[in-house]
Amino acid sequence: MAIIQWYPGHMAKAIRQVEEKLKLVDIVFELVDARIPVSSRNPMIEDVIKDKPHLLILTKADLADPRETQKWLDYYKKNHEYAIALNSKEPSTENIILKKTQEILADRISNRAERGIKNSEIRSMCIGIPNVGKSTLLNHLVNKKVAITGDRPGVTKKQQWLKSRRGLYLLDTPGILWPKFEDQNVGNKLAFTGAIKDNLYANDDVVLFGLNIFIQKYREGLIERYHLNDEDLALDLPDLLLLITQKLGMRDDYDRSSQRILLDARKGKLGRFTLDFVEELSELGDD
Repeated sequence: MAIIQWYPGHMAKAIRQVEEKLKLVDIVFELVDARIPVSSRNPMIEDVIKDKPHLLILTKADLADPRETQKWLDYYKKNHEYAIALNSKEPSTENIILKKTQEILADRISNRAERGIKNSEIRSMCIGIPNVGKSTLLNHLVNKKVAITGDRPGVTKKQQWLKSRRGLYLLDTPGILWPKFEDQNVGNKLAFTGAIKDNLYANDDVVLFGLNIFIQKYREGLIERYHLNDEDLALDLPDLLLLITQKLGMRDDYDRSSQRILLDARKGKLGRFTLDFVEELSELGDD
């Protein structure tokens, strides 16, 4: 299996800019994919933001397994970490973010009020990996398309200030990956969910990785989408991929069928799923 790595030059520059702009904001919104809340969390970001007030936002919660998402929220609460899960397009999104932000910054807001500063603006920085949903969230918060969106990584290349409908100032930043994945399972999960450009890895390798998890956790989605049965799912993974390829009418074109499977998974056509599990935290390197 090919090693997955991706770290364009603009990402190194973005890290430096984040460090420079951090002093301008009251709080950092760190966005992670609810389907892979550990694997999509850039370890470099924690080193950069340090003690800055911080809210972890699990995006794309409408695509994730709700039972697993709740386990993650319970885990973060137990570990005294502020976290919320969102479908970024829901009407209540801004209220949820603003309420949690005011809770986190309660002392700071109170101190400003005591100094006679009323209705002071809150400045935030939005950071996360590519294609985690930052632009979609920001466009919803400001109620117009001001951030470029796309279902592919790396569409935001510069930082920009935006203002939400309720006066929350937001500094958008490009998606930032880290230079090296210590665990290739992390790379596979990022690739499977679309955080890494498709031309940087072998589609069939990533699909075989995903199929293995789906067979264990979400087999109903495979059975329904590709007209399979339990006997089919007992096949060796390469044989199962060949069977799905044939059922899709693609003969033995593994690459083409793998692209279809990846697209189906990312669009939710295989059902809601999660690839990082609280029970596996020691294996994920975050125990």
